[in-house]
Amino acid sequence: MSRARLEVADIFRDHGAAWRRANAGHISLGQLKVMSAIEICRTATLGGHVEQCADCEHLRIAYNSCRNRHCPKCQGGAAIKWLEARQAELLPVPYYHVVFTLPAAIADIAYHNKAVVYDLLLKASSQTMITIAADLRHLGAKIGMTSVLHTWGSAMTHHPHVHMIVPGGGISRDEKTWVSCKPGFFLPVWVLSKLFRRLFLEKLFAAHEAGRLSFFSEHIHLADSAAFAGFLARLHKTNWVVYAKRPFAGPKAVLAYLSRYTHRVAIANSRLLKIEDNQVTFKWKDYRAKGRDRQKTMTLDAGEFIRRFLIHVLPHGFHRIRHYGLFANGYRARNIALCRKLLDLPPDNETPNEGDPNEGDNVSAMELPSCPCCGGPMIIIETFPRAEKPWTHPPPAKTRNAA
Repeated sequence: MSRARLEVADIFRDHGAAWRRANAGHISLGQLKVMSAIEICRTATLGGHVEQCADCEHLRIAYNSCRNRHCPKCQGGAAIKWLEARQAELLPVPYYHVVFTLPAAIADIAYHNKAVVYDLLLKASSQTMITIAADLRHLGAKIGMTSVLHTWGSAMTHHPHVHMIVPGGGISRDEKTWVSCKPGFFLPVWVLSKLFRRLFLEKLFAAHEAGRLSFFSEHIHLADSAAFAGFLARLHKTNWVVYAKRPFAGPKAVLAYLSRYTHRVAIANSRLLKIEDNQVTFKWKDYRAKGRDRQKTMTLDAGEFIRRFLIHVLPHGFHRIRHYGLFANGYRARNIALCRKLLDLPPDNETPNEGDPNEGDNVSAMELPSCPCCGGPMIIIETFPRAEKPWTHPPPAKTRNAA
């Protein structure tokens, strides 16, 4: 009989209480809520329902999900729902993947100013793309994009960056033609990098002048305006990482990519290998290496694993999936209809979703799966509230003889 897969929830249940006691006073309410949600996700604590197959009468208890956007078990269904809303918006043009990354020095400031700095990162990167694309020396068109904020590296270290999906073209200024980019080339990354650096640093300085930033420990001196201006001046002289990948191979490839990135959390349960003697071992990818050497394993103390996971808890109400330009909420339906018209496509009968209900703290639950025995439809025959047990119980599993 195979051993159950290790989950983040198991680590939180076994080691979370001790970690909370050791770090009392240094944990935010949001982090505590995330820990609690993950620990009780799909357990009797949240209640649930009993399903029965309409064909073979197989019974199964299904406990409710926590629906927290940081929970590794709740993101599959949320991604499916979100992608269904995006399908009607895809255009039959090449799509590009552009990544904007903050320097390590800024990431240190972002650690204590998440809501402010993450918001500036999303806004500065989108403004950069829209500005350069509108320049007649480059594309000379109005473009749209979907931006997804990630705050982690593969080893769960703090690494804020934005993944952006952009159609390879846009609408002309007079809105009479579709302007396509050059085959295999969208916008020059060195131009994007320079403008992104300038825009972000200008916005960060304005946030400092408005008193919106906080500084602690070794950064406390940056509260002084002159010291902060000198800090930013040094960053003006460094190269900022912006890169664009080759275009996707059609709209289906775009959706496949988005399904992996939009609702990802700091670490998936599938990357966890084992926990022994309070040490957690997991798979990670070293992007500085090449080929097979990239795939590595890392072992951390359980407390350090929990700390790394929780530094990626987002501020309450912060939207990490955003749409800009032609795809901005409120204008999306009109602009996509115009794009389809300029591309000589038939009008789509489905109206693009103007909002993203799954981008908040709670996300939609997963659809009920089919019967694991025969594939038939599972019907709910009983529901039970939180902390109570169902009246209907599945029969005990039959023991199988060893091969």
